[in-house]
Amino acid sequence: MQLAQQRRAFIMETVRRDGAVRVAELVERLAVSDMTVRRDLDALAARGLVEKVYGGAVAAPGTRVEEPGFDAKTALAGPAKAAIAETAAALVEPGSVVAVSAGTTACAVAARLLDVPRLTVLTNSLPVAELVRSASRDRGEAAVPTLLLTGGAPTPSAALVGPLAELVISSLHVDLLILGAHGVSEEAGLTTPNLAEAQTNRTLIGAARRVAVVADHTKWGTVALSGFAPLDRIDCFVTDAGMPASGREVLADTVGELLVAGAE
Repeated sequence: MQLAQQRRAFIMETVRRDGAVRVAELVERLAVSDMTVRRDLDALAARGLVEKVYGGAVAAPGTRVEEPGFDAKTALAGPAKAAIAETAAALVEPGSVVAVSAGTTACAVAARLLDVPRLTVLTNSLPVAELVRSASRDRGEAAVPTLLLTGGAPTPSAALVGPLAELVISSLHVDLLILGAHGVSEEAGLTTPNLAEAQTNRTLIGAARRVAVVADHTKWGTVALSGFAPLDRIDCFVTDAGMPASGREVLADTVGELLVAGAE
């Protein structure tokens, strides 16, 4: 019998591919009881990932189960990400150790850290690593942050994940984590479509003294397959002026500090 997490990942993959699932089909494919399948669907529905219908379930509105590539995500909400990056970069102190997660907004923050003196950057993001390496070639190693790359297996979003990445991260201590997210919601917290990336993000959070999430307003209300942190675990949440009032209210009441880039 498969573990609940494995069954639910299979169910979500089927919903992504077909738009719906049938209980009878899942019972046969997963070799479990009707009651087990219904419990799985109840659990996914409670997280806002599916909507139960007679005989099965369909994809819930607003749910994101596909993982777009890094280049595809780069083009989304560009001005908002730039404003967020400027605000988040101001949180970084010279001489500190900063972890930067995968994601286009986190990468935008990293681009603004190249001139911070005596900085060490730990990352599991291939684009962030290339950004620092490129600057090093152009300006010399002494003029840019020291780079520590976790290693691991790459995901479609160019994140290095898995046991190797987690082993490296868990052996280190960082002052501040700049953390991206595919989705943010009051109930599900921070989420991502990739199970392995979620686990690596949890490890990053565990290694950090402070956690700063960078997420534009389009992420609010989106729930992806795997959660990796509740909102009350976040020390600082940096977003843009497009964040709706309801989202600002929830975040202000839950996270340690809310910073809205570009707000008057």
